[in-house]
Amino acid sequence: MDITVEKSKPLKGSIKIPADKSITHRAFMFSALTKGKVKVTNYSRGADCLSTLKIVQQLGCNINYINEKELIITAPKIIKSPSNALDCGNSGTTTRLMMGILAGQNFNSSLLGDESLSKRPMKRVIAPLELMGAKISHNDYKLPIEIYGSSLHGINYQSPLASAQVKSCLLLAGLFAQGMTSFTEPYKSRNHTELMFEYMGADLNTNKNTVTIQKSDLNPVDITIPGDISSAAFFIAAALVIPDSDILIKNVGINETRSGILDILKKMNADIKILNERLISNEKVADINVKYSDLKATTIQGEIIPRLIDELPIIATIASQAEGTTIIKDAQDLRNKEADRISAITTELKKIGCNIEETQDGFIINGKNNLTGNCEINCYHDHRIAMSLYIAGLICKKPIKINEFQWVNISFPEFLKLFSKLN
Repeated sequence: MDITVEKSKPLKGSIKIPADKSITHRAFMFSALTKGKVKVTNYSRGADCLSTLKIVQQLGCNINYINEKELIITAPKIIKSPSNALDCGNSGTTTRLMMGILAGQNFNSSLLGDESLSKRPMKRVIAPLELMGAKISHNDYKLPIEIYGSSLHGINYQSPLASAQVKSCLLLAGLFAQGMTSFTEPYKSRNHTELMFEYMGADLNTNKNTVTIQKSDLNPVDITIPGDISSAAFFIAAALVIPDSDILIKNVGINETRSGILDILKKMNADIKILNERLISNEKVADINVKYSDLKATTIQGEIIPRLIDELPIIATIASQAEGTTIIKDAQDLRNKEADRISAITTELKKIGCNIEETQDGFIINGKNNLTGNCEINCYHDHRIAMSLYIAGLICKKPIKINEFQWVNISFPEFLKLFSKLN
């Protein structure tokens, strides 16, 4: 599906953002391990999360849909051996976290994915799982992957990078391992797994950047999922750069390990207010009011990077309208996402008149660009690149055409519908 994006009028009104993708993945997987019934409210219906839901069904879970926002997952007493390969679609989260669950089972299983996912590196989870005793065969550390059920033992793992997916994989494996499993990272990555494990009664302890877990059972407690701040980021960006905009985004998760974009935008002089803060299923939630702002450049680097890694492409778009030079460093992991996001966002923003340069671990954006548009741009099969370019199109002088915009459905099938509510 190719779409044309034209210059936007001011955005006004309020919206409720769809459910957090990261938390939805975990709610589905962790519910499958409870041996009971869990009601999940406000789950993401993006393609990635539906890949996870299909897999937990293959592992023996019964899914009962109450309505379009609620379902009940009834877990088996023991997760069963799947009769077919488990298809992760385009979802790296599904792949890496499921490897942690499957490695300690008493059956063999296989994971595969689409063309894009099959190019993504899995060594970062395979290597520590093997240290725990997992037996895994792979295609040069890429999908397809065969996992041979094994008895696991705990390890103390010092991760060279801050990664919620690696951390979550090992903590899930630790649920089935003998002894204590410990994971230490250089910076604190997103902690949805730890919060949900605590909420569900796992034997878990957190001390700064180290998390430890003992073999545990998870309790079947109902889970309500907040709105996804990574999805809200595109609406926040649009309101900041489209003159005279003033919007309210309701029910957004503001977990401190994910809210780095809010901290950075406030440094950039963004007019953002956090309202109605509350706690839902052990996650912080709030409403966010955003107004058009006179933005200033900044430097983004170091320990804040894991707190906004997924938002860096849209931050690059925002920075194109800020006064001064914005520098983004220490973000080399962007090259290992659905696309090489450093190369992709740099290449496509240049096409529409942005003064942006690619570096090995980020980019440099000279701001106050008058984006011209009047061209075709590509999204590289990457939902976040597609949505970041859509926002850029809203402030271009002339229309742009985005090819294969359907990749947005990976995480945010409601994207265009929600924008229409604000125009």
